[in-house]
Amino acid sequence: MPITKSMAAVSAAALMLAGVAGVAGVAGAGVARASAPTAVGTARPSACRPANHTARIAPARASSGHRHYRVTLTAAPGYEPCRPAGSPTDVRFYRHGSPDAVSAGRYGPQHVVVTFGPGHPVHFDIQVPDGADGVPADEVSFTLRTPDGVIPGDSSAYGHLSVAPGTVVGPVRPGA
Repeated sequence: MPITKSMAAVSAAALMLAGVAGVAGVAGAGVARASAPTAVGTARPSACRPANHTARIAPARASSGHRHYRVTLTAAPGYEPCRPAGSPTDVRFYRHGSPDAVSAGRYGPQHVVVTFGPGHPVHFDIQVPDGADGVPADEVSFTLRTPDGVIPGDSSAYGHLSVAPGTVVGPVRPGA
């Protein structure tokens, strides 16, 4: 039995040393990777990038001759605020992952800039004419714009809505 205990002790010591070396290697690698994004002159990722915010669709108060849906965008903590302007472009509606045939125009001022980031949600309106046969949808994809162009990539919002020919999208505005 003394040999078995000795072998067990040697094996445990070897595993422990390997674990310490592995942890030190991982910790060293983690520190190197962690310090790169915080280096002087390196900005945080933009809240406007599609992967850095969430969006949801909710019914909004109707107006004369139209029903409305509000799309609210919320940025997670740690992202750099950005400045979207105007109505989103390339707006597409989907139901269960399949595209609807309805396209959307724009309305409202297109050059007003707002601040969007952690603690500063924004929203835009989807205005649908009443009386038209609605097409159900559960997702809207869109591209945010800035005064300098578009934000690369498509954002998506989820929630139930009904769209129809003549649907228009309003400009991004501050607040939820």
